[in-house]
Order: sequence, then structure tokens, then C-alpha cells
Amino acid sequence: MEKQFVFAGFGGQGILTTGLIIAHIGAMQDKEVTWIPSYGAEMRGGTANCTVKISDDLIGSPFVKKIDILIAMNQPSIDKFLPQMSDNGLILVNSSIIKEVPQKGNIKVVEIPAAEVCEKISYARGTNICIIGALAACTDLFDKACYEEGIRHYFAKKPQFHENNLAAFRAGYEYVAKG
Repeated sequence: MEKQFVFAGFGGQGILTTGLIIAHIGAMQDKEVTWIPSYGAEMRGGTANCTVKISDDLIGSPFVKKIDILIAMNQPSIDKFLPQMSDNGLILVNSSIIKEVPQKGNIKVVEIPAAEVCEKISYARGTNICIIGALAACTDLFDKACYEEGIRHYFAKKPQFHENNLAAFRAGYEYVAKG
């Protein structure tokens, strides 16, 4: 198994952290992982993205050629990365911001209004973690417990955020799981 991800959005949306958390979870599951960040000159509000590869085998190149899973937090991310999607790929869309995703081949699009979902649990900062919950609900990459353990472990030095982050994860998971 090898999955190639792109996480993309505006700086300040937790894009790089989201990719790093997924890479971290993969490493915790004894997978081979790569994580490469990329961001514009102006951090908050500029463009940000990162690529992640997770594989059972050694990874020959850290660069993503065909995206299996795109997590898009804004419209420019869709516009930029849609052409690089693999034929049977998956796009997770923050529909709080993105209003239209053009159709391309057999790509599955899962929309989640992450800002509204997090507003209901009173944790506006958790939209990126909510998206991780959506990812967990619509893929079989790892089981739900692995994601929760990975989130706790990643934020181990910030225990004050554990409950809010896990609530955001679970809210995203439930939103997608209920369909």
C-alpha cells in the first residue's frame, strides 16, 4: 500500500500541522512516511500545502506525482491540485469555504462544512482536526483509535487542547459517517 496526499489551503488553517499529524500517525503504525511542507512568502493568509506519502515499503521519492487524497481547505487549492489527482482519488473539501468542485473522472468528493461543525462544539480552531476525522470516516487507511492516539501523541506537550482536538476529530468523523 502506498498513498500520496496533498494538504492545501491558506496559511493559518493548520494545513502543515494536518499533514504532519497524518505522517506522524503513519509512522506510529510502522509505515514508511515522508512529509514535505511548502508555503508562500506571507505565512498567515498566504498559500500553504504539504505532501505526505505513506507506504508499507521503502519510498523511492518523496515527491507526489499523482494525488490519491487531496485535503482542500480553500478554492485555490482545488484549482491548483485537481489536475494532479489520480483517476480514483478522493478529495476532502472544506465546504465552509469551497462552494464548487469541478468533476473529474472517478474522483470521489466528500464535503464537510468544517467551520460550522467546529462552531457547534465551540472550537473554531479545530477545523483542520475536524477534516482528519472526515478522512478517518471515509477511508480505511487506519482505524479510528489510531487517529485518536496519534492526535493525543502529536499534541502531548499541549494537553490543554486534548479534549477540544478529540471533540473536533469526532465531530468530523460523525458528520461523514452519518452521511
